[in-house]
Amino acid sequence: MAVKQTAGRDTLGTFAPEFARLNDDILFGEVWSRESLLSLRDRSLVTVVSLMAQGLVDSSFRYHLETARKNGITRTEIAEILTHAAFYAGWPKAWAAFRMALEVWKDDAPAAETGREAHQKEMIFPIGAPNDAYAQYFSGQSYLAPISSSQVSIANVTFEPGCRNNWHIHHADQGGGQILIGVAGRGFYQEWGKEPVEILPGDVINIPTGVKHWHGAAPDSWFSHLAVEVPGVNTSNEWLEPVKD
Repeated sequence: MAVKQTAGRDTLGTFAPEFARLNDDILFGEVWSRESLLSLRDRSLVTVVSLMAQGLVDSSFRYHLETARKNGITRTEIAEILTHAAFYAGWPKAWAAFRMALEVWKDDAPAAETGREAHQKEMIFPIGAPNDAYAQYFSGQSYLAPISSSQVSIANVTFEPGCRNNWHIHHADQGGGQILIGVAGRGFYQEWGKEPVEILPGDVINIPTGVKHWHGAAPDSWFSHLAVEVPGVNTSNEWLEPVKD
C-alpha cells in the first residue's frame, strides 16, 4: 500500500520544491511504501526510536507517534519500546517522549485504569495494593494502603465503584470502635436499621463498638476513606452477611 504524504508540498512547495518532492514522493511515497521489506508497523517503530534518540520530540515526533498508533503499535507496546530505548538513548529523552505518548494513546487506556488514575489524583494518600486478605468480606474490589501502624492504626481504604464491605461489628471490652474520614470520591455508611449516610471528602464518621454497619463506594464513584482504629482492650471485628443491593 502506497503511503501518500503532502506535508512537504503544503509547507515548502513554493520555497523548497525539490525538498518537498523528496519528502512526499521519495521518503513517504517510496521508502515508507516498501512493505515487502518492512511493515508499516516496523517502520513506525524504527522512526519513533530514531527521533527519540535525537531528542526530537516536536510536532513531527507527535505525527509519527500518531502514525505508529494507526499502524498497530499498542499502548502497552509503545510503553515497552520507549522504556527499552531509554537505556540507549537517554532517560531525559524517554521522559519527553513518554509525555507525548501519553497524550496520543490516552483514549486506549482501560476504563478501570483511567478511573483509578483519576481517583489517585484527587488525594494525597496512595491507593495501595489489592485488599486480598479481606477480599472475602467485600463485594467488589478494594485496596489497602497502611498509613500508620504505631500509636494508632490508620489505613487508607479504597473502593472501586459499587464495592462495599459486609455488615460487621467492632467489639471491645473497653474503648475500641472506628473512625472513618472521607478523603476522595463518594461513598456511603449505614448502621443497621437506619438510612445510609453519604460520605464525601472531609466527612467524619464515628463508629462505636457494638454497632452493626457497613461502608463502601457509591455505584458510580470510586471512594477512599481513612480507617482509624480506636485503641481498646480485647478489640475484634465480627464479619457478618453481605449487604443486599
